[in-house]
Amino acid sequence: MFKSISTFLALSSILLAQKPTAGVSPEWDIRQDMTALAAQIRDLQPYIDHIKPETWISQGAPSTYVKQMVSLQSGIQYLLGSTEKVAKEPERLTVALDAYFRIQYVETLLESVRQGVRKYQSPDLAEILNRLMTTSSNSKEKLRMHIVDLASLREQEMSVMDQEAQRCRGMLSRIPPDPRAGDKRKSPKSEMK
Repeated sequence: MFKSISTFLALSSILLAQKPTAGVSPEWDIRQDMTALAAQIRDLQPYIDHIKPETWISQGAPSTYVKQMVSLQSGIQYLLGSTEKVAKEPERLTVALDAYFRIQYVETLLESVRQGVRKYQSPDLAEILNRLMTTSSNSKEKLRMHIVDLASLREQEMSVMDQEAQRCRGMLSRIPPDPRAGDKRKSPKSEMK
C-alpha cells in the first residue's frame, strides 16, 4: 500500500518536471521574454542619462525630482537583476512577482520623472521616454500572464497534494487498532505480512 503511494508520488513529480504544464509558458519563452525586457530597459538608459532634474530646481521644480531620479536609477538596476533571475528560474513564482513589482515601481517613477522632463527640460525627450515605456508593456503583460499561470499551477498542485493527503489519512484511519498494543494502531508492516 505505501509502496504504491510513494510510487504514485514519484511518478507524478517526474511527469510534472518533464512536460510543460498546459497554460504555463515554456521556460525558453520566458527566458526570451526576460532577455527582451532587459534589452528594452537598457535601451532606456541613455535617455535617462540625459535627464537632469537638478537643473530644473532653478525653474521652480520641486527637489523631489532629484530624489526620484536617484530612486529610478537604482530601481532600473534592481529590475535588470530581477529579469535575470526570472530568466534563470522561470518556475519560481516569488522571483517572477519580484520582477513584476519592480517593473511597476520603475514605471511609476519614470512616469513622474517624464512629466518633469516634459515641463522643465524637453517635451521631445519626454515623448521618447513615453514611446520606450509603451514598448516594454508587451513584455510586462507576458510576465503578468506567466505569474497568473504559475499561481494557478501551484494551486492545482496544492489541491492534488491535499487530496492525496486526505486519502492517505483516510486509509490510515481505517487500520484497526492492534489489540496487543492497547489503543495504538497496527503498524503498516504488520499488515503487509
